Amino acid sequence: MDNDSKDVISIILLIFLPIILFFTSFLLGRYPISPIDVINTILCPIFPQLEVSPTITTIVFEIRLPRIIAAIVVGAALAMAGAAFQSIFKNPLVSPDLLGVSNGAGFGAALAILISGAGVVTQIFAFAFGIISVSVTYLISRAYKAGGILILVLSGVAISAFFSALISAIKFIADPDDKLPEIVYWLMGSLASITMDQLIMIIIPIIVGMIILLTLRWHMNLLAMGDEEAQSLGLNPTRVRLLIIAGCTLLTSAAVSVSGIIGWIGLVIPHMARMIVGPDNKILIPASLSFGASFLLLIDNISRAIISIEIPIGILTAIIGVPIFLYLLKRGYSEWA
Repeated sequence: MDNDSKDVISIILLIFLPIILFFTSFLLGRYPISPIDVINTILCPIFPQLEVSPTITTIVFEIRLPRIIAAIVVGAALAMAGAAFQSIFKNPLVSPDLLGVSNGAGFGAALAILISGAGVVTQIFAFAFGIISVSVTYLISRAYKAGGILILVLSGVAISAFFSALISAIKFIADPDDKLPEIVYWLMGSLASITMDQLIMIIIPIIVGMIILLTLRWHMNLLAMGDEEAQSLGLNPTRVRLLIIAGCTLLTSAAVSVSGIIGWIGLVIPHMARMIVGPDNKILIPASLSFGASFLLLIDNISRAIISIEIPIGILTAIIGVPIFLYLLKRGYSEWA
């Protein structure tokens, strides 16, 4: 098979895989729905003459649709952020939480649950502290004259550990019969209680973050060649890297604020996409968007269909993601080396 044929197949896969999984997801769950009922329910607002059960309408529009959209948005956001970080830091083991955003958001959510418990407050706190943690990481790295990527990464490790300790402190003082289970469940990651109102709140940061990464994906190729080479071609590496980090932070903070901490998406999916479309970020970033959305949607379908008790999605992404990552890393190690 020649390269042109592979490119066409890849494009078809990237476009139609999320679409197929989107419609399939409506059929799965504790209350099975036939494809005809799903189609009629979706078309009912346009064609009122179609007869649709009120129960099915409620399940499709109020329960499954927000959850499906959330899986698509969160998976796409985490995968894009992971691909961008792996590119600008030139490390295949980098994930979106490298600079402390996930633990920062986790602390914000745990704090909100402890003092309030309201879902909107939890989402706002998680989003805000995710951004705060990365901002603190960046400011600390700039305080060192030596600076550079290594100091930024080490600052991220330190801030992530700091917020992890704060999360442990909150769990220690939380009511073990009320607040503690809620905090632990949130930290494991889940899409079970997503509402359209929660999704609306993250639309703007998600769109802004995606636009930043899609616009700068050409520059990521130059950054991967080294700062000196990028400067010789007229690029300001520090400024571009900061913009990319800002875009990744918006995506990750917004995603984590509605889903909790879901690991391995931002680490595994870029490798999977790279195996199919290659390392060129002009194609890799959109491919990661598509595969990330499809992968998390598939995992979420498994979590709510495999057994009667729903498994937190963060557990499944780790169980399934680890062996996939090890296989992909073995196949792709020579490229990174």
